Amino acid sequence: MTTSAHAGRLLFVNLPVADVERSKAFFARLGFGFDPMFTDGTAACMRVGEQASVMLLGHQTFAQFSKLPMADPTTHALALYCFGVSSREEVDTVAETALAAGGVEADGPEDHGFMYARSFFDLDGHGWQVMWMDPSKTSDRPASTTPTSV
Repeated sequence: MTTSAHAGRLLFVNLPVADVERSKAFFARLGFGFDPMFTDGTAACMRVGEQASVMLLGHQTFAQFSKLPMADPTTHALALYCFGVSSREEVDTVAETALAAGGVEADGPEDHGFMYARSFFDLDGHGWQVMWMDPSKTSDRPASTTPTSV
């Protein structure tokens, strides 16, 4: 693995949600935590990695950051969100938890041998994929087989 010249950069993805508290509860059930320094009644900072977070922003808060109109994620896809877990079993656990918490299945399980994934739509219609990749079999995979479907 090469070291990036930008290794210290942080990533914040801003995601509009209809109800911040409802979205926090949904993602907390999936095992995500929130940074209280950047969380209040209008926004929640969901930690997805050491240097990556998803900001769950209420619609009014999101509109303050974007000059363009907000798209309806139930009718338009602007991005797909994918996160990795440590095992195939955890893929199923997270996906089943998402469905039990009110999410909607997007696709059935995808098993590519070296990668296993499931996809769902969250409470606002945003597409998410949870996946596991076998580290012993991924070093020679072409980029076209990276997870992207929801």
